[in-house]
Amino acid sequence: MYASTKSVSSGSAVTVAIDLAKDVFELAFGNADFRIVERKRLSRAAFAGCLSNRAPLDVVMEACGSAHHWARVFVRVGHRVRLLPAQYARAYVHRNKTDRADAAGLLEAARCGAIRPVPIKSALQQGTQGLHRVREFHKAQRTAAINLARGLLREFGIAIPLGAAKVRPAVLAALEAADNELPMALRHALAAVLDEIQSCEKAMAAIEQALTEIARNDVRCLRLMQAGGVGLLTATAMSAGLGDLARFPSGRHLASALGLTPREYSSGNTRKLGRIGKQGDVYLRTLLIHGARSNLLQAALRRKRGQPLDRTQQWALALAEKKGHNKAAVALANKTARRLWAAEHHGASFNPDHVSRRSAA
Repeated sequence: MYASTKSVSSGSAVTVAIDLAKDVFELAFGNADFRIVERKRLSRAAFAGCLSNRAPLDVVMEACGSAHHWARVFVRVGHRVRLLPAQYARAYVHRNKTDRADAAGLLEAARCGAIRPVPIKSALQQGTQGLHRVREFHKAQRTAAINLARGLLREFGIAIPLGAAKVRPAVLAALEAADNELPMALRHALAAVLDEIQSCEKAMAAIEQALTEIARNDVRCLRLMQAGGVGLLTATAMSAGLGDLARFPSGRHLASALGLTPREYSSGNTRKLGRIGKQGDVYLRTLLIHGARSNLLQAALRRKRGQPLDRTQQWALALAEKKGHNKAAVALANKTARRLWAAEHHGASFNPDHVSRRSAA
């Protein structure tokens, strides 16, 4: 039904732009001048082998769902693949959005050398990211079950203290108590909610064990975990999501890709810096900021106990007193990202007492 081919003009195709979908795929073949010389609209079955018998091409796709899978498939049969960020490719689509227009826009975006392609992820990297997504799913389910138990018991005058670890003992005590007004049917339902919470916690623990095995065999993860505020989750997520940090020209580029640098509204001699950009992977940025927040709290506790602090902790505490805890946590996450890049770039261990040449000058 969808296997149709149309030749638009003469010329040898050297680039093909592919608009990916679940069932219907639109292909636009371009010559050396990026002019469309052939179009195809294929079903999923026909698309799987459409480029197997063709001469090597430059394949351009958006970095969207299933893009990394198809990229690995096309690389195995000898093609060169570039995955372009979807938000940048969208600007090249003219007028109405259709599959044909999207494919033509991708072909036009391929001409722009300023658009940096997204690295193709391996199956292991995608699998690691999938483990993180499943863990987040179980965590959300557990949080919903905890909030449900808290809300229901509060209606009967039973308040549960803060902390997820205190929920199960408090709910069990309420279910076993005979002097409250909990109906028997609700007691059975709350017992099932406790089972749901326990099931989610076991699933999360199993995933964390799998991530531990992955990190143990990943040299990059082991290096990342040397940094303060970077644990198992952050290290495995960064290794799978970002790959080799050396692909970024500098640590500032890495921090900017994570959305940890300020938005800029500048013109002429007027320069305005706003809040952080919040671009890139939301999950990675959240992990880094939470890790920095934990590192900042640990530094405050060490100072209270009279224990020694490294230079990074001293700087973070001084910034927290000046700008507030939240801004200092984000700034510390930014510094951590830049120092992780530097450690990877120079092949050195993470050093919280490191002083850059620019700072020393």
